[in-house]
Amino acid sequence: MIDQMLFSGWDSLLRTLIVGVLAYVTLVVFLRISGKRTLSKMNAFDLIVTIALGSTLATVLLSRDVALAEGALAFALLICLQFVVSWSSVRARWVRRLATGEPLMLLYSGEFLPEALRKARVTEDEVRAAVRSAGIDSLTKVHAVVLETDGSFSVVRPGEDGNASSLAGVVGPQLAREPTSGL
Repeated sequence: MIDQMLFSGWDSLLRTLIVGVLAYVTLVVFLRISGKRTLSKMNAFDLIVTIALGSTLATVLLSRDVALAEGALAFALLICLQFVVSWSSVRARWVRRLATGEPLMLLYSGEFLPEALRKARVTEDEVRAAVRSAGIDSLTKVHAVVLETDGSFSVVRPGEDGNASSLAGVVGPQLAREPTSGL
């Protein structure tokens, strides 16, 4: 019994070696064909696809119950679904909101937005940490902190020309939605 846990035979090692190389090559070819967007981590959906591809590769490598052809089909299916969702997201706002959500403003003009913090389940301390990571020592020097669709924080400094166009489309104070609001 313990022997099988440590070494189940040369045939299983040979299968892992051959299927591993072929599955890896198949995945790399599919990723090259599909483009860089497939492995980007621009939002939670992209991250899920990346993790699913890795999980599928591990399953193909280690499970005798999954043939290489089934694994290749699973790779192709995941990549095609990611392509369809990202293609649709570019063309339909409702798909983009469904798949990726919207960025959420957590701090505006040095003031916390308590309702947004609760909605995002983010603490003021986490926002302060993001501000510190941006090398800013005071919240009053921050125009906005945005929780992006990929879960990262963006710290926006006040612009010299007063144009807050990078905040267009961010859920938060009405003034921040206008690209030329003069903020």
